[in-house]
Amino acid sequence: MTELLPHTVYHIELCSGEQRRWRYLGAGAGGAAWWRDEETGLEFNEGGLLYAWHVVAAEDAAPPGDR
Repeated sequence: MTELLPHTVYHIELCSGEQRRWRYLGAGAGGAAWWRDEETGLEFNEGGLLYAWHVVAAEDAAPPGDR
């Protein structure tokens, strides 16, 4: 994965297999990455997450397997 771009929506996969759409808001004080869940509108930083997750692809990028 390349560097995350602020204001870009990313497809995220949670450890449960659930897929989410999160907008990367950029790094805040102390370097913590901030995100907004596009469905709920909630904003959070990575330090507050209690589960494993990973970035699948940027919204405008083709999902893996479609390339």
